[in-house]
Amino acid sequence: METNNSPQMSETAEIPENPAAEHIHYDINDIMRILPHRFPMLLIDRVVDLVRKQRIVAIKNVTIDEPFFVGHFPGSPIMPGVLIVEAIAQAGGALLLTEVSDRDEKLIVFTGIERAKFRRQVVPGDQVRIEVEVLAWREGSGRKAVRMQGIAYVEGKRAAEATVTCQLVPKPGSPGSPGESTTTE
Repeated sequence: METNNSPQMSETAEIPENPAAEHIHYDINDIMRILPHRFPMLLIDRVVDLVRKQRIVAIKNVTIDEPFFVGHFPGSPIMPGVLIVEAIAQAGGALLLTEVSDRDEKLIVFTGIERAKFRRQVVPGDQVRIEVEVLAWREGSGRKAVRMQGIAYVEGKRAAEATVTCQLVPKPGSPGSPGESTTTE
């Protein structure tokens, strides 16, 4: 029988008592407790700074082993811009999901991508620093949504940027998801 040693989302990442007084850091195991993404779609490796409900700084180490390099482009590997935007959204998702106690029952989904710009290529060997600032945070009616500005840097230079809007929704089959039966038999 195989055992799965990967962290589960329902485990809680530590959050300080006074969030304004401390900056938070996460390693890959903490990130996997927060985000539902897994290889090959987990696109952030480390969180080097997080100020709750305000900003997050994450790192993506780009290696030649990334599965997308097989076809994008053979002999001239370039990280697809859409995946850089996804990494921005995942960093923002990690920021949002730290505020959700029942995150194992939620998914964070895009509701908008605006002003996406790609300034330089990201290639194997690059370390992408993803800085995300919250522009708007909305909570109500059991929903959370956030609008964020993200910038991806390589060697201190802008590689990409985008404004992303995301919302928390119930996972299919979880309490409160569309189609879930509220009756018991």
